[in-house]
Amino acid sequence: MTAPTHAVAHVDCTAGVAGDMLLGALIDAGARTEAVREGVRSLGVAGLDISVERARRGGFACARVHVTRPPVPDRARHLPDILDHLTAATGLGRAAVAFATRVFELLARAEATAHGTTPDQVHFHEVGAYDALADAVGCAAALDDLGLLAPDAAVTCSALAAGSGSVDCAHGRVPVPVPAVLHIAAETGLPLTGGDLAGERTTPTGAALLGALAVPRPAQPMTVRAVGVGGGRRDTPDRPNVTRVVIGQTSAEEARPGHDEVLVVESTVDDLDPRLWPSVLSALRAAGAWDCWTSEIVARHGRPGRLVTALCPGPLRDAVADALFRHTTTLGVRWSVHQRLVLPRHSVAVSVGPPDGGHSVQVKVAERPDGTLSCQPELSDAERAAVALGWPVRTVCEAAAASWRESRIAGPPPPRSSADDLAASPSAEGPVL
Repeated sequence: MTAPTHAVAHVDCTAGVAGDMLLGALIDAGARTEAVREGVRSLGVAGLDISVERARRGGFACARVHVTRPPVPDRARHLPDILDHLTAATGLGRAAVAFATRVFELLARAEATAHGTTPDQVHFHEVGAYDALADAVGCAAALDDLGLLAPDAAVTCSALAAGSGSVDCAHGRVPVPVPAVLHIAAETGLPLTGGDLAGERTTPTGAALLGALAVPRPAQPMTVRAVGVGGGRRDTPDRPNVTRVVIGQTSAEEARPGHDEVLVVESTVDDLDPRLWPSVLSALRAAGAWDCWTSEIVARHGRPGRLVTALCPGPLRDAVADALFRHTTTLGVRWSVHQRLVLPRHSVAVSVGPPDGGHSVQVKVAERPDGTLSCQPELSDAERAAVALGWPVRTVCEAAAASWRESRIAGPPPPRSSADDLAASPSAEGPVL
């Protein structure tokens, strides 16, 4: 009997990622251009569309996505405006709407944190403009077309090249990485790298798409089925300005627990105001810790104290240790290397609530060695949905798990046709930005 397979993908962001770059890579890997255009057009923004052409970046062939904008200037939008567009988008499937909702909610929270306001009050000067609407919704439609939003699909990604220097935006000249990218990375655990690369390499839309889609880890074992390359606006001299997507299949036999090393960073503290511990744990997570906690201990001279522990990758040891020194009274930090087994996992966005007013909740899905799956809704998403719906958090968690189970019963999406043919040679490109 043939082992069941499921779709997997890995996104290579070592040169950066933007919405149009990821969309170009997905179309180059086989997503149907017409399916993407149908999703974008169904937003109800007259004149908003995309086109795709062949191009070269650093000598390598790639797909370039161009957004056709309406003739009138775009207006500043709030999160509820964008969610209304998504709800009315008849050309998007349920999974695509839930994913796009997750992307814009991530962006809204990041911008709200950066500007000291609430997500609903954020003016999307950039991320709510025409380009970002088309890029985010186009990626949602492309991922759905490729089967990568199915409950049993899994997507991983590399560290995101953030870039360096500064960039002009609606709020003036700001340093790179821009604040929204940093806040998205802090919330989702996406690692940033590439400080030696000049300019903005990862945009807020690109970071939000990966934060809503992928788990940052090396590519898992797969049988490669397609490779897609999406090009950015600039043709940079230091390395090809592209985002790559590798799409394949894996079986339950291949999806065994992964083995790797994890750094355990610890410190013993017996003289800190106990009211400060929540802020300490928040600072450790912001520094890049995958997880952190405290344990009650009896310290020297019989004083009550706490052992604070953080798990992180080796390269982030100094950042986590610095957070401990800055936010606690400790005089020393120790660490050790541990071996661990990690179950393959991925996240799926589901909608909870009434069909015309549902709220996106991210569900973490883990695969055991025997191929069975387990799911756990993200508590922070459930808490936000509970406030909006007026439900208990427990009810939201149960509804999210039930929605995920129902999507599995419905089965995977039907087979898709091959990619639209693009011209074999690069056509004349528009202005290089």
